[in-house]
Amino acid sequence: MTELLYGRNAVREALRARRRRCKRLLVAATPQKGDILDDMTTLARQARVPVEPTERHLLDKRLRGVNHQGVLLEANDYPYAELDDCLALATERGEPALLLLLDHIQDPQNLGTLLRTAEVVGVHGVVLPGRRAVGVTPAVVNASSGATEHLSIVMVSNLAQTIARIKEAGVWVVGVEDDSRATVYDQADLVLPLALVVGAEGPGLARLTRERCDFLVRLPMRGAIASLNAAVAGSIVLYHAWRRRELPAGTDG
Repeated sequence: MTELLYGRNAVREALRARRRRCKRLLVAATPQKGDILDDMTTLARQARVPVEPTERHLLDKRLRGVNHQGVLLEANDYPYAELDDCLALATERGEPALLLLLDHIQDPQNLGTLLRTAEVVGVHGVVLPGRRAVGVTPAVVNASSGATEHLSIVMVSNLAQTIARIKEAGVWVVGVEDDSRATVYDQADLVLPLALVVGAEGPGLARLTRERCDFLVRLPMRGAIASLNAAVAGSIVLYHAWRRRELPAGTDG
């Protein structure tokens, strides 16, 4: 099955990663080519992907209602990974595991934001449930600026069972939840092998997912708005966990 990837950053990263079989790159004539488009066409030619000029209105017709930025890449489906691959990557890098588990995130923009943060901080793998959640669609690839193409993303049928497997591997499962009983995120030990769980927009963590967590963390707030959205909250905790790991042993920060 062919997916239509769009957006200059997303298409460039798909070509850079070389994880998909790419069939054809369509580029609309534009006076504003720039470095990204030059990189994109060079990468396509290096990978022997045909580059074809086209009219913008033809891209508009194939990619209805999206801001494609004048590029379309015909590629095969997203290559999902296996959980064991993610755990092995942490071992290979000699690092404590850092995984991101997403509990039924349904908004492509929120998912894209979380995946972009995950890639920036070097997460070893991301786990998505296969039902009642958005997967790695072209909209998510675009929202993540192509971070999906460099991440190991796993799709599972049962998140609760997957959490049990992760715990058996010696990884602590920590949920992000707006709960007064949860530990403030910067007071928790996030240097240990960690799987961070972020809940859906609105309801947060599902009951069973929450019960499977070893502990919960929260972000303190002082404003009038009730809470941060899933993408912002998850990104803050992920970034903090990464920075804590980067500090020399015994250093506070």
